Amino acid sequence: MMPGSCKNIAGRAAMPMSVLGRNGPIVSRLALGTMTFGSETDEAEAHRQLDMFADHGGTLIDTADVYSDGVSEEIIGRWGENRGGLGDMIIATKGRFSPPPGSHGASRRALVRSVDASLRRLQVEAIDIYFLHGWDRHTDVGETLGTLGDLVSAGKVHHTGWSNVAGWQLQRIVSTAQAQGYPLPVALQPQYSLLDRGIELEVLPCALENGIGVTPWSPLGGGWLTGKYRADARPTGATRLGEDPGRGVEAYDLRNTPRTHAILEVLQTVAARHDRPMSHVAIAWLLARPGVASVLLGARTAEQLGGNLAAADLQFGSDDLAALTEASAPGLPPYPYRFLQDWSDVDTWWMLGT
Repeated sequence: MMPGSCKNIAGRAAMPMSVLGRNGPIVSRLALGTMTFGSETDEAEAHRQLDMFADHGGTLIDTADVYSDGVSEEIIGRWGENRGGLGDMIIATKGRFSPPPGSHGASRRALVRSVDASLRRLQVEAIDIYFLHGWDRHTDVGETLGTLGDLVSAGKVHHTGWSNVAGWQLQRIVSTAQAQGYPLPVALQPQYSLLDRGIELEVLPCALENGIGVTPWSPLGGGWLTGKYRADARPTGATRLGEDPGRGVEAYDLRNTPRTHAILEVLQTVAARHDRPMSHVAIAWLLARPGVASVLLGARTAEQLGGNLAAADLQFGSDDLAALTEASAPGLPPYPYRFLQDWSDVDTWWMLGT
């Protein structure tokens, strides 16, 4: 199945599919993120989401050992047990931030134990994509990559990926793997949306250069790109920012800027033109970005998930894409980026519209 081809689902628009990176698995272009499972979403509701995702032709399910202290993985494992296994799903999980006492997160001892624990919770014989959840400055990257290679050789992991890394870190991972003969990562999982395009300076160009597929998290900017938050009213109630306005990189005061609302204005205009929710347009823009193989959708309820899954069939013309890209462009710092673009004919940022 080639990138962009579809999986036929009776009575429903087919889910587009894509190859993850140069040699990764074939995955659905919309993926299910399960960070809410076991915390904001109870098991019954989580199983409703998983059923809905599978019914829509989704195949890539993403979790991590730190999501609800492993409960997210357990919920997925029990769902798979109820349906006779997870064989038709591509299961991705992560390790790094839940090491055993006495070990750094990306060390051999920690990763071996973390993988074995994830396998038990997920009730699978192998993890399709195992992500390092972040950089570990206390562990030599060669030790981490060598351990991942051993886990691949042992049949416990099929492919590897990295999340939340800088450009120089990603290139060091790739260069070390190439030099030592370790498996190359097939996937990168960064934050990326119309509101946060910071990876375009270094991280995304590095991924494109090395044929690494991108699976962005927070495609809706913590809810901002749905249009639910206003400049003149702090969020309240049962929303993520309503319950925690200072929530990390999605914090209300951090995102409540003229730039954000200028982007939202263009997003709303394009959405109205296509008679679609703003969230659909934000997701579709991201799916059209170079290197993006699959976009992670996270939701508290099956209804929220169903609404976002409907974005899979939205396509719009070059004028709408250009308007969204221009409105959200972060701009190039004069040096070295604009200098390289102007004087060394580096066209990466021009191509990305950064």
